[in-house]
Parts: sequence; structure tokens; C-alpha cells
Amino acid sequence: MRARAKPRSMPHKVTALLVLLSGTWSFAQKRPVTLDDVDRFAARPSPAPVWSPDGSKFAYEAAERIYLYEISNREAKEVAPLAPLNAAAAKGDPAAPFAWENRRVREARLQWTPDGARLLVLASGDLFLMEAPSGKWRQLTSTAAAERDPKISPDGKWVAFRRGNELFVLDLASLKERRLTHDATETLWNARLDWVYPEELDLGTAYWWSPDSKALAYLQFDVSRQMVYPHGDLQPAIPVFEPQRYPKAGTPNADVRLGVVPAAGGQTRWMDVGETREALLGRVTWTPDAQSLLVQRLNRVQNRLDLLLVKAASGAARLLLRETDPYWVNLTSDLRVFADSRRFLWSSERSGFRRLYLYEMDGKLQRQLTSGEWEVTEVVCLDEPGGWVYYLSTEESPLEQRLYRVALDGSGRRLITAEEGVHRVSMSPTCAHFTDTYGSLREPTRRVLRQADGGLVAELEAPDRKPIEELELLPVEIVPVRTPDGETLYARLIRPAGWEKGRLYPAIVMVYGGPHSQAVQNSWRGASFEQALAHRGFAVWQLDNRGSAGRGHAWESKLFRRLGKQELEDQLLGLQRLIDMGFVDPKRVGIHGWSYGGFMTLYAMLHAPEVFRAGVAGAPVTDWRNYDTIYTERYLGLPQDNPKGYRESSPVHFAANLKGRLMLIHNYQDDNVLFQNTFQMMVALQRAGKPFDLMLYPQKTHGVTGAFQRHMRETILSFFERELR
Repeated sequence: MRARAKPRSMPHKVTALLVLLSGTWSFAQKRPVTLDDVDRFAARPSPAPVWSPDGSKFAYEAAERIYLYEISNREAKEVAPLAPLNAAAAKGDPAAPFAWENRRVREARLQWTPDGARLLVLASGDLFLMEAPSGKWRQLTSTAAAERDPKISPDGKWVAFRRGNELFVLDLASLKERRLTHDATETLWNARLDWVYPEELDLGTAYWWSPDSKALAYLQFDVSRQMVYPHGDLQPAIPVFEPQRYPKAGTPNADVRLGVVPAAGGQTRWMDVGETREALLGRVTWTPDAQSLLVQRLNRVQNRLDLLLVKAASGAARLLLRETDPYWVNLTSDLRVFADSRRFLWSSERSGFRRLYLYEMDGKLQRQLTSGEWEVTEVVCLDEPGGWVYYLSTEESPLEQRLYRVALDGSGRRLITAEEGVHRVSMSPTCAHFTDTYGSLREPTRRVLRQADGGLVAELEAPDRKPIEELELLPVEIVPVRTPDGETLYARLIRPAGWEKGRLYPAIVMVYGGPHSQAVQNSWRGASFEQALAHRGFAVWQLDNRGSAGRGHAWESKLFRRLGKQELEDQLLGLQRLIDMGFVDPKRVGIHGWSYGGFMTLYAMLHAPEVFRAGVAGAPVTDWRNYDTIYTERYLGLPQDNPKGYRESSPVHFAANLKGRLMLIHNYQDDNVLFQNTFQMMVALQRAGKPFDLMLYPQKTHGVTGAFQRHMRETILSFFERELR
């Protein structure tokens, strides 16, 4: 067993976040936050910069237009509208069946040619080549079948794409296309991901150009053994059958193999990466010399990760290094190979915290670059000429994420972004500049352009201060909660509007609680749903329990083989801390969460029925045998190997314990947490004679969006007002 990490003392910057409040607050000439404000001031994601190869400029898409930002003059200019391209694109079959493609598939709509003079644009399923900055364009393809996941070759002469389940290349000079694969069927997919790989391994594409532009490596998915979930669209007069390939825990995954095919056409050479039926091919990376592939292969339950060096010409593979863990190994995209193909950068959680290591290509460890009880959350850039690695980290605070750099000899570690908060960074290929989007609990989100040393170049998006100027944004407190074994949990608290000492208020516990997520951070929240709830008289509380992200693997692994138990223990401890503050009525406590938070809502109401008077469970997993293979087996193992863990982790078996008022919410065609979960929970509650409320939505997604989201928030608010008043 890994020794427990020593608890960290509370950082000075975290202490500064604690807001000591008393008495009644007053906000002159400002109005309460309403549900309308939640929609009106909802954060809009900043457009992702597409950096030119030399890092001197970046393109981005906004409001159906393409823009170009040149660093030399610190100015953004419109290149062209997308409407003419969309109009010119060939129209596909409107009656085509709905494709259950995962939301994490990463398909580049914009990308630069290697000379930085033109942009490849994907618009309405066709490809276009656009000059920058003139905006002149020509159409490359015009087919009823969409071109998907296009990629320009490193030499700029070809563009590869997938059409249907086959891989193609197009000569940019002659516009002649060549089909590289020929064996696809309805269940055999070339260069196309299945549903679960991008969702749980965060693999966004299934093929890669070789650096010399002479070949392409691709994954072939045989999904014939994957189970089929029978979605059906019930909105048309004649319902439409829309089956989805969805591998549930314990059922077969896709059979995946890795091949290399010449760009000029010819036979695919299949790489010998071992038996893959019970394995996962999580990452594929070419070495810069185009001679080899680095393949990251996980065993099915993901407690072993092998890094293989595979010769592209022969397919022969050898093991470079192996990561093992008594719990599970988290997969990342931190691998970076040096230009001479003789070294690579690697990150590992073998110490309990993710750290950076430098390896030689024979698998020999050269040196460790970072150390300390904090997380490297992402490698941002490898600057070989300068001798630096840029990375995001929680070193300053477990509630923040900032940019640092460290020299390749392990010296000179330095904080780059000094401002408090959570920073999201996109760095140029040369590591010379980066965009930085950040905010804190006290300051709205802003977006700036910086030099590599952190120096400000320009402001790209000013912070939106209208919510502060117009609304009574109630203070957000960060509350530390000490556990009996000496750990520190962090919670976020918003006291009800008009809060008065000595008065008892109803409270709503907002919960997620699962791995790979951190809800309590020093980041801008603005006119949130929580603010609207607080203005309707509720105290709003959210705590990150053990098992959540941002605190290291030893912290995260507490939920191994048993979901819900550790999380609920910590949530109850946090709730008692809230009640001990003296203003929450312990008889009027509600709980609400979505996805894993929906699971936790049910788990809490059924395992602590005397504590929670009401709960709203959104898209909950109710039986972990219903959830997908890769996620579920990572934490619970295979169902046949851990039947007790599966049963005790699944709320559906404890329906008879319900005492409070419960509402279930779900999209009927949720592709992630299948509606079957809620249906089975309904049946269990009915058999147990337990009343409950139900609200269904018709969208084919995991989250409720658009006008339906406004309806859902009103439904949740009305439910809590009825049950907790």
C-alpha cells in the first residue's frame, strides 16, 4: 500500500481567500441575481487560438467569421466570413441516421499550412483552402458525404481526411484524391474512433501523419462485439430507431489495432503491439525522425501502462518503460519527444503526485525535473532551444492552476503567471508567446497575450464587469474542513441574501464528488445558478471530497473499488461543519448534482436518509453495470471480480431507504449516462412504494442545454422552494 501523503498546511494565498462575514450585507442600487441573469451572463468560451507554425500570429473563429491576430501589431482583423463557404459546401443527406459521436472528438476546423500563408478550413463537411490575410479561398472537396478530421501533411502538399469509415489523402496541387484504406464495413472503422475512447481516454483523433509526410499511422476499430443500446427518437410521428454502440462494464470493448499505410498508397503494415483484445491503445506519437511510433498501451483495468517503441517499417515493438499502480494509472498527453529522437519528456504519478521526468530513448531515466506535494496538471510547451519545459501546476495552491517553467536540468523552476486564480494557457509552437485566460473568486475572467516570461503583450478580452455593476453578487467563501485523520478538505459557501446572525436558513449541497473533477477552485463564478439560489433564501455549499482531482493520486485513489462511501463520509463531515457555523437549519437540507453528482445525490439520500430532506439527481448512474467499460473498470474493476463493490456502489439496490423527497432528471437520449439508469431507479422506487418526481428532456446529449436548461433550472428551484421552505 502507498503511504498516505502528509497533509499540507493551508497556503497563505488560500488563507487570503477566506472571507470572514458577519451581520447583514447591503448592496446599494443593485438587484438580486435571477435565473434570467444566469443565462444572460453565462460565461462564453473564448475562441481557441490556432497558432501559425512560426508563432507570429494565430487565427480563430468567432461569430461565424475567421479572424487573424498578428503579434507584431497587436491587432485582430477579420479574414473572411464562413457563410459563403457553408453555402458552397455540398449538402449531405438530411435523412442520414443520427451519429452517436463523442463530444470529445477533436476535429480541427482551422489549421495552418506549414508555410503559415494559408488556412485549411472545414465548413459544413467540405474542405477549403484560404489565403491569410486576404481571405481568398478555393474549394477542395464537394461531396455529399462529409470529409472529417482533416490534417495537412507536414510538407504542406497533401491533406488527409476520413470519409465514412475510410482514410483518404488529397493532392493540394492537382486536387486528385487517393483512398488509402479499403476494408471498412458498418462495424470496421478505419481512422475513426468509437464512442468510449474519446470519452474516457481523451483521445481526440484516430490517425497521425508521419513527420516526413510519407506515411500515416491509424487505428482500426472493430466494434462488432460492442453491445448496442437501443436509443429511439420519440418526437417524430413515426419514432426513429437510433442504436448506439456503447460498451457497458464487463462487456467487450472494440478490438483495436494500429497500422501504418504509405501516403502514396499500398498495403497497411500492422504494428505488433501485442494482444489488444483486453488492452487499450491510449496514445500514438511519431518520433521526429519518422522511423518509429511511441505507443501507450493500458491493460483493461488500467493499473499498468506500457510505453512501447514500435518500428514503423517492420512493426516490431519493444518496451521502453512500464508504469504500474495498485489502484489505476491516469493517462495524459504530456509525452514530448525531442527533435533528435533521442530523448523524451514523461510525466508520472508514481510518487503520489504527477511529476516530470526526462528519459533517454532506450528507456533509461536521465533525471527528474519536478518534485513536491503538488500536481503538474499539464505540459504546455517544450522549448528545446531555450532549454525549458512550460507546465501548469497547483504548486501555489491546490485551489489554483498557474503556469511555471523548469530547466531541462531540473533547475530554475519559476512561476510565470503571478495573478491568483485558475489559468488556462495556449502557447505558441515556439514557446515565445501564450494566451492566458484567468480569473478568481474576486476578479472576472480576462484573456491576455503574454511573452514566455509572463510579460504582458496585450489584452485580448477585457473582463466583463457588468455582473458586478448590476447585480448583488453575494460573497463566495472558501471554507477549510479538517478531517479526523488530519487532511484538509475545501468547500465553497454562499450565504443566503439578507443573511442575519441568529436566523436559520435552508441549505442546498451542490455535489459532484467523482474523479477527474475539481469543483472548489479560486475561479470566477459570476452570476451562477448558485447565486440565484442564494438570492431565493438558500445557503449554497459545495465541497470537494477525497477522490476528486487536483490533490494528487493518493488523494484521488480513496474511492478505489467502492464508489460513494468515502465521498459521502467527507460530504457529511463538511455538512456538519456548515451546520456548526450556526445559521443552517439541519432539518431543511437539500442536495443536487449532475452525472457523478446525480449518483452522489441518490447515494447520499439512500445512505444518509435522515440528513437530506430533498434531492434532485440529474442524469445519475444508478447501477455501475450500466456505465461504460473504460471509466467504470478503472475504479471498480470488472463486475465479475468485484460484485460486492458494484452492488454496494449502486443506488438502485437501496431504493427502500428513501425518506426525503426526490426528483429525477434525465435526457431521454443521453449518450453518456444512459436513461436506462433512471428507468431502473424508477422501477426500484415504485416497487419499494416510494413516491418521487420526474422530469425528462428530449436532447441527445448528457447535459441539458438551450431553452431546456432554463426550464430545468426553474424546475429545480421550484422543487427546493416547495420542499425546503
